[in-house]
Amino acid sequence: MSEKLQKVLANAGIGSRREMERWIEQGRVSVNGAIATLGARVETSDAIKVDGNPVTNEQASQFCRVLMYNKPEGEICSRKDPEGRRTVFERLPNINHGRWISIGRLDINTSGLLLFTNDGELANRLMHPRNVVDREYAVRVFGEVTEDMLKTLKKGVMLEDGEAKFNEIKRRNRDDESMNQWFNVTIAEGRNREVRRIWESQEVQVSRLMRVRYGPLELKSRLPIGAWVELELPDINQLRKSVHLPPETQTKFHKEQGKLDHVRLSRMRRSIQKHKQRTQKGSENNKK
Repeated sequence: MSEKLQKVLANAGIGSRREMERWIEQGRVSVNGAIATLGARVETSDAIKVDGNPVTNEQASQFCRVLMYNKPEGEICSRKDPEGRRTVFERLPNINHGRWISIGRLDINTSGLLLFTNDGELANRLMHPRNVVDREYAVRVFGEVTEDMLKTLKKGVMLEDGEAKFNEIKRRNRDDESMNQWFNVTIAEGRNREVRRIWESQEVQVSRLMRVRYGPLELKSRLPIGAWVELELPDINQLRKSVHLPPETQTKFHKEQGKLDHVRLSRMRRSIQKHKQRTQKGSENNKK
């Protein structure tokens, strides 16, 4: 059975299917010693190389893994930044084969749920517009928001790159007596700064934005900002089912590994705090 080359590369965790298509067009992929062309099909016996590096059978048959990351503001979703800003990939664990692929992006001033996987096909389907995967955001806006405004935002507004709308809008509490108001909004696309731009079309300023759900998965309440957790098999298969992929039977999740975010991290923080206290006491004693 042959499969499309870009799909095989995506399944091997090299990158998303769209990215692999670009790499093939750029001549970075070879099959059996010849530069590959877009649309080529390969079999398990074919020798595939990317930038001269072989894609092993072990890579092609790896388990599907998914990380949930609670992104802080101030981090960017690129692998490298010429300006030296911190990237979301810097905090992630090492992976033996393939690489972590970001499922969608969040801009530098947006925090919250960000998913990573080593399965390029899963990433591609979750990001592709035709699969209509809901994203939910908690948003704090500054300015008066009327019921007519909310109806307009659900009906649709015209942005510079086309029409956009919120599928759902839930009003939450105000911040004390200020003009700040909280809403939960749901959108089925991932265009650049789309949530902010929809609100700004009504001359309302977004002062805080956090993603709280992607598809069927909600941000875990105990996951600290800047920490990640590896998802267990039921969560992975729930995500795969939402985009019509067959379930996995195994994953590399380990319970102790999954506790890294809110157990080991909290222990590390306590250890740092104790060290600071001991250092401070030692400094005070030396002064005496």
